[in-house]
Amino acid sequence: MDSWNAILREYEIFLKLEKALSENSVSAYTADIRKLLRYFEIRGQVPAPDEVEYQHLQEFLGWINGLGLSARSQARIISGIKSFYKFLLIEDRITKDPTAMLEGPRTGRKLPEVLSVDEIDRILSVIDLSRPEGRRNRAMIEVLYSCGLRVSELINLQLSNLYRTEGFFRIIGKGDKERLVPVSDRALKEIEFYLPDRNALDIKRGHEDFLFLNRRGRQLTRVMVFTVVKELAADAGIRKTISPHTFRHSFATHLVEGGADLRAVQEMLGHESILTTEIYTHLDREYLREAIMSYHPRSGKSAERNGK
Repeated sequence: MDSWNAILREYEIFLKLEKALSENSVSAYTADIRKLLRYFEIRGQVPAPDEVEYQHLQEFLGWINGLGLSARSQARIISGIKSFYKFLLIEDRITKDPTAMLEGPRTGRKLPEVLSVDEIDRILSVIDLSRPEGRRNRAMIEVLYSCGLRVSELINLQLSNLYRTEGFFRIIGKGDKERLVPVSDRALKEIEFYLPDRNALDIKRGHEDFLFLNRRGRQLTRVMVFTVVKELAADAGIRKTISPHTFRHSFATHLVEGGADLRAVQEMLGHESILTTEIYTHLDREYLREAIMSYHPRSGKSAERNGK
């Protein structure tokens, strides 16, 4: 176990420094390896990291499947173990990767919920501008949709990173990576409407540069943004499962459907790999397939609709 613990500490440092992952992500990755260790302990024999073989991992997969974990959870654990053994290869701790042929359960690709433009307009329309937080919430929704931001990026937006004349935000994303994101004229206008209300607050020390503040003059929290979005969606009569991330998905989907270059969308979203961005082309294809299957004469749905 000592060899495992020592290597796991090195792996954590690697994930933090080389991969620039957050504490939560690092904990998730190491938790996957500890599940494997737990399995070895239960069976009464813990091989050293460089002694683990493909057969051991196949048996481990059978074990986690027997625990009743979902296919998606199993796939995530396998991904974490693969990442660990890639690290061991990089560090020359092993000469052969036992996870190379390892395959997890097929999970399918879960497509994100997307709002239509009409639904986004409905959410904006139910915001009560007579309330103290009304202008803030309207500007916040417009920025979420206009810029496709993660909720962590939204709450960390700073006035000093808004270039109003040029129409850009400088965003500090995952791994402290910077990118410039265009801001729509409409979002800029809503920010201008909101600023007098914001500047009238008793802004607390250390929070002077944050764009979106609560009524006590402090930076908004993730939970607060989730609460605002949920309540507005309910008020607008939208039954979909909505979160702040839904506006990011809608932003990307509407761009792709409108013909935007995938590389440009990748850049605006701050995706490290274009494979992540490609889910939106998949979503577009799903929409196209649904349309064809609903109306093509060889489709069962079409026959049902025509009463045949």
